[in-house]
Amino acid sequence: MTRKPAHLAVYDTFADWETGHTTAHLARAGYPIRTVGPTREPVTTLGGLRVQPDLALDALRPEDSSLLILTGADLWDSGDDLAPFARTARAFLDAGVPVAAICGATAGLAREGLLDDRDHTSAVSFYLAATGYGGGERYVDADAVTDGNLVTAGPTEPVAFAREVFRLLGVYEGEVLDAWYRLFHDSDAAAYAVLEKAAQ
Repeated sequence: MTRKPAHLAVYDTFADWETGHTTAHLARAGYPIRTVGPTREPVTTLGGLRVQPDLALDALRPEDSSLLILTGADLWDSGDDLAPFARTARAFLDAGVPVAAICGATAGLAREGLLDDRDHTSAVSFYLAATGYGGGERYVDADAVTDGNLVTAGPTEPVAFAREVFRLLGVYEGEVLDAWYRLFHDSDAAAYAVLEKAAQ
C-alpha cells in the first residue's frame, strides 16, 4: 500500500533528537519522510547538523500528507519566526490530518489557540501558561497525550511521543505497541521477543 509522506518540520535550532524514533519507525512502516522548512534553504539543528528541506512550508498541503511533525527549537520561544508552522498545524487539524508536536512546538500551538479545547501536555504546565493561552484546564500531566488527531509531548519523552504517533496511525497496536515502548523506553529485553514474533 502506498502511503502519503509524513512531513517533519525543520528549522534552525530544531531539536534533532526528539523525533528520531518516530521518523525511523514510520519509514520502516512505509511512510516516506519529507522535511519541510521555512524555505528550501538549509537549516542547522541544535546538534549542528545541516538539513536541506525537501520543500518549503508554503508548498505543503494537508491533503498530500499523513502527518505533520513539529519538533522543539529555541526559535519557538524567541519570537514569531515559527508561527507559520503553527498556522499550518491549524490547517492540518482543520482538514482532519494528524499533527504531532513535542517540546517547544507545544508552546507554538498554544499561542495559536490549538490547545485551548484539546487535552495536551508539554514540559510543565507553567511553561505553556507563560504563553497566555486559554487551555490550562486541559493540561494533562503525562508523558504524551493524544486528543483526536493531535499528539503532544514534553522534551524528555521522545519514545512516548513516537508511541502515540504509532498508535494514531496504526503502525503498531496492542501488545506489539506495548512491547515496542518497553523495549525502547525501558530497555526490556523480553519485549524484543514479542516484536520478533510479530515481524514473522
